[in-house]
Amino acid sequence: MRKLIGLVSLVCLAAAAPAQKKETNLFPYNYTVDDLANGLRLVTVPTDFPNMVALYIIVQTGSRDEIEPGKSGYAHLFEHLMFRGSEHYTPEQRDLILKKAGADSNASTNMDRTTYYDVFSREDLEPVLKLEADRFQRLKYSEPAYKTESLAVLGEYNKNSADPTEKLDEVLHATAFTKNTYAHTTMGFLKDIQDMPNQYPYSLEFYQRFYRPEYTTIVLAGDLSRDQALNLVKKYFGEWKRGSYVPSIPPEPAQTAPRTATVEWASPTLPWVVVAFKGPAYSNDKKDKPALDLLLPMAFGSNSDLYQKLVLKEQKVDVLDTDFGGHPAPELFSVSARVKDGKDLDYVRDEILAAFKRFTDENVDPMKLNATRSRLRYSFALRMNSSPAIASSLALYIGLMRSPDTINKLFALYQQLTPEDIRAAARQYFVLNNRTIVTLTSNRGTK
Repeated sequence: MRKLIGLVSLVCLAAAAPAQKKETNLFPYNYTVDDLANGLRLVTVPTDFPNMVALYIIVQTGSRDEIEPGKSGYAHLFEHLMFRGSEHYTPEQRDLILKKAGADSNASTNMDRTTYYDVFSREDLEPVLKLEADRFQRLKYSEPAYKTESLAVLGEYNKNSADPTEKLDEVLHATAFTKNTYAHTTMGFLKDIQDMPNQYPYSLEFYQRFYRPEYTTIVLAGDLSRDQALNLVKKYFGEWKRGSYVPSIPPEPAQTAPRTATVEWASPTLPWVVVAFKGPAYSNDKKDKPALDLLLPMAFGSNSDLYQKLVLKEQKVDVLDTDFGGHPAPELFSVSARVKDGKDLDYVRDEILAAFKRFTDENVDPMKLNATRSRLRYSFALRMNSSPAIASSLALYIGLMRSPDTINKLFALYQQLTPEDIRAAARQYFVLNNRTIVTLTSNRGTK
C-alpha cells in the first residue's frame, strides 16, 4: 500500500478536461488525456465495442531523429530489438503470454515515430500492460541477439532493394534534402546498416535516449474505463524515469535551384518518374498544409483530369501515385508515375508539371472542393469501425500533437478553406526552387 501511495504521488493528474462529445467534432468519442509527472501521456478512449481493448504505444522517435553520421536506421532497428526480451520476460515468455491472451501484436516505424500495438480481450489488460512496461523500461538483449537482429535488418533492406520504388524514394530524399535527416529513409543508408553489427554499445545509448516517458504516449481504446486505464498505467509506468536527451535536428536550408537525379536499374522494369516539391509541416491552425491536403486528390487523385488523361484515356501510365503525409517538419509533396513505354517518359513528366502549374494559376472548382472535403471527412469517420481502428486512426495525430483534439481542429480548418486559399498555397510551394525530379530506367528492357 505504501508503494502504491508513493506511485500516486508521482502522478500529475492534468486530466484533461474530458473531451465533451460535440456534434461538430469529427472524432466522436469522449476521451481523456492524463499526463504523468514523468512526462508519459495516456489517452483513454472508452468505446461501445464490447470485450476488446487496443493498446497503442507511440514513441515520437523515427529516422528523422538519427542525426549522427553513420547512425541511420536505428529507430527501425529498435522495432526489431523490442521483441528480443526484457529483464523479467524472455522472448518465449512474452510470446506465451500474448498467445494465451489471443493478442494481435506488432510494430511499425516511419520518419517521425515508432508505434507498437497489442489488441486483446479486456480481462488481459493488466498482464499485457505489465509486459509492455517491462520492455519499455528494462529492455534486455545480448550482443549476439543484437547482431542477429541487425543482420535481419540488412536482409530486409536487401529484400526491399528488389523493388524499384524503394530505390526511387531513397534517391528522391537524398537529392531533395542536403542537411536535414529526411535525406535518409526509415531503413537508413546501406553502409550504416552494414555497420550495425559493430554498434552494440551505440544501440544501448539509442534506447536510453529515446525510450523515455516524455517521448511516449499510450493510447487505450475499447471496453474499459478511464479510472481502470489510469490506475494500471500509473502502477506499471509511473516509475519510468524521464530522460534529458533532445536531438538537434539540422534544418534544411532553402533550396536555390531545381534538382534532378537519375537511377539506372539493373533489372528489367518499366520506367518511373517522380516529381516532388518541398511542402509545409503539419499544422492544425495554419492554412497551407491543409490546403495542399485538399488539392492533392483534386489535382492528382483517381478523379483528377491528369489521372483520367494519362491512365484511362491515353493509357500511357499504369500507376499514378501521390505522397504527402503529415510531418513535424517540411517534407515532400510528390507525384510518381510508372510509364508503360520509355519513349513517353518526358511527356508524362511534362504533363505532371503542367498539372502543378495549372493549380498555381487557376482556382479549384468550388463544387469539387466541397465534394473532396466531404469525402475526406466521411472516409475518416467510416474507418473508425472498431476499437483497433480507432486507436490506429489516432496514432498519426498522437505522433504529431499527442492529442486527438488536433483531428477536430484540422477538419474544422478544412471546412473554412476557399479556392483562393488553395491557389495561394500552390503558388507558395510549387515553385522552381522547391522542385526535385527523379527518373528510373533500365537498359535491360521491361518486364
